[in-house]
Amino acid sequence: MPIHPQCQAILDAMANADGPTVFDSRDPVEARRLYAAGTAKFAPETPTLRSVEDHTVPGTAGDVPVRLYAPNVEGDSLPVLVFLHGGGWVFGDLDTHDAMCRLLAHQAECLIVSVDYRLAPEHKFPAGLDDCLTVLDWAAANAASIGGDPARLAIGGDSAGGNLAAAACQVVRDRGGPDIVFQLLVYPAVDFTADMTSPRSNGAGYGLSDAAIAWMRDCYLNDPFDATDPRASPAMAKDLSGLPPALIQTAEFDPLHDEGKAYADALRSAGNTAIHINYPGMIHGFMRMGAMVDDAAVALDDAAKALRGMFES
Repeated sequence: MPIHPQCQAILDAMANADGPTVFDSRDPVEARRLYAAGTAKFAPETPTLRSVEDHTVPGTAGDVPVRLYAPNVEGDSLPVLVFLHGGGWVFGDLDTHDAMCRLLAHQAECLIVSVDYRLAPEHKFPAGLDDCLTVLDWAAANAASIGGDPARLAIGGDSAGGNLAAAACQVVRDRGGPDIVFQLLVYPAVDFTADMTSPRSNGAGYGLSDAAIAWMRDCYLNDPFDATDPRASPAMAKDLSGLPPALIQTAEFDPLHDEGKAYADALRSAGNTAIHINYPGMIHGFMRMGAMVDDAAVALDDAAKALRGMFES
């Protein structure tokens, strides 16, 4: 189908903007400012939660900031989702994905631990992944102290956060824990080698571009050889067996669409449960854009239903 008119309006506004957009900027500081500024425009209204609190988790390289979201439901042993924000490993933070976390906590009726992992290029691969693993371990060990159930621990994220979530699932499988019951991968980047031989589909004209992805890759990775490391490119893993059930959500007009679909197919071929939902007419990042894109609510509802279904099984 053609691109959705609501997404086209966003692309038109980007094309007519004074100065670079977040995907055009090649200055990490400016990209962070632009991404944060877009949050106020894109974020929908959110429900009132029981609590939203900022904390820190001790890590080997310093404390990792986290934000804990508790829904308005009874019970002192709720499922837990460790959430990893998007932003190309270069930008994004707890605030840029605050609305998304509030909605998921409310709709999935789970605790969310949102992770403010270290960003590139100041902190190269695998610094951000290490922070996410630190918080995942902390959530498993301390779930009861925050009202959570360590036996119902999930991980998820969007875009770069989906990459980190997929990589974390492989790492914890290989090292023997903690157990993860579900992975939520929202238009994930899972293969840094995808554009090295030929351009991606939808690689220009839809916001996120091949050129922007290549810049983010250069910011994040230490050298080209990192692109084949499964901790950076989860799709490059030789063994995909024994991974948690997954929901992979993709957008039709997204340069990451093909690798997300391919990863879902590869997970199923390796014997895992993997559901792939593609959203026609949508662009990369649309699930953050609920104030402007109606289908963001549809996709968030799909994610919440999948989480609830897994937590209740």
